[in-house]
Amino acid sequence: MIAVLLAACLALIFALVGTPLFIRVLVKKGYGQFVRDDGPTSHATKRGTPTMGGVVIIGAAVLAYLLGHLFTGSVPTASGLLVLWLAAGLAVVGFLDDFIKIKKQRSLGLRPMPKLIGQAFVGISFAVLALQFPNSFGETPASTKVSFIRDTNLDLAFGSAILGLILFVIWANLIVTAVSNAVNLTDGLDGLAAGASVVVFAAYVVIGTWQSTQNCNLMSEATNACYYMRDPRDLAMVAGAMAAACFGFLWFNTSPAKIFMGDTGSLAIGGAFAGLAIMSRTELLLIVLGGLFVIITLSVIIQVASFKTTGKRVFRMAPLQHHFELKGWAEVTIVVRFWIIAALFVIAGICLFYADWVARIG
Repeated sequence: MIAVLLAACLALIFALVGTPLFIRVLVKKGYGQFVRDDGPTSHATKRGTPTMGGVVIIGAAVLAYLLGHLFTGSVPTASGLLVLWLAAGLAVVGFLDDFIKIKKQRSLGLRPMPKLIGQAFVGISFAVLALQFPNSFGETPASTKVSFIRDTNLDLAFGSAILGLILFVIWANLIVTAVSNAVNLTDGLDGLAAGASVVVFAAYVVIGTWQSTQNCNLMSEATNACYYMRDPRDLAMVAGAMAAACFGFLWFNTSPAKIFMGDTGSLAIGGAFAGLAIMSRTELLLIVLGGLFVIITLSVIIQVASFKTTGKRVFRMAPLQHHFELKGWAEVTIVVRFWIIAALFVIAGICLFYADWVARIG
């Protein structure tokens, strides 16, 4: 637990110190946010605000994780490193997207095909490596079984290792793509995505810590309620570092934002969520934990489907946060209320997680 707290403290310090320094660099180079003409008119004042703040978030988290292990004398695990690889890899794709938008002063960054190739390379490499590196108990970082609060009986392998690998790669990339895009859609108001991400990462600190105390491999006699998985405490360390990095970044990202996380941050955070869910065997539970991101994504799907089929819009503008902007809600009001919704979903997810353990103990 000391390593988890140390990593979180270091990430918070790095984010608080590094963000203003990064802002100065971006301002000096003139790397400001491009604002779409079809967005809310109130966003016009945000044009030119430094972006790509995700560099600080992922940089602070990775450095804090490595130093946390160095200072405690522990060794980084395959699970922790793979989650950070997924987050950092998607951050690079997002950075290229942001950089092109800034240089070209246009809403389109990377072309669809190069962006897809970059995301696919990161996602496929993560999925393949996640089924390698078995520990002394034969457990790999990820499992081919579909999970909710723990592994279910639905195994993607169907008795074939090759088929299992292929289906797992498809399943893992579906999760990564869905979650990273959901965070990206949520990143539309000052502090919204960063604040909501803090509570979801905090949930994974709780989950990882609890799984480490109830790990079947550490018990003299395994029970029906213990967890068969590897490296839960290290996953808690990654989640703690990411939560603290987002929290420190939020100081400068709240309204009026001095910096935006950009696709660099939203894709990295989404990748971290997906990696933590896959490694902790809570893939479907993430739908509850990240309920706010799900609702915002559904608002876009509903809006597009309705307009294409009926020619009418359900919302004044999608994603959902812009609908409330056009209804006259203040930006800060929307953000704080959405944070509350995010926290309520996280509480519901943690309750489900704990209820499963209680039911199995009983």
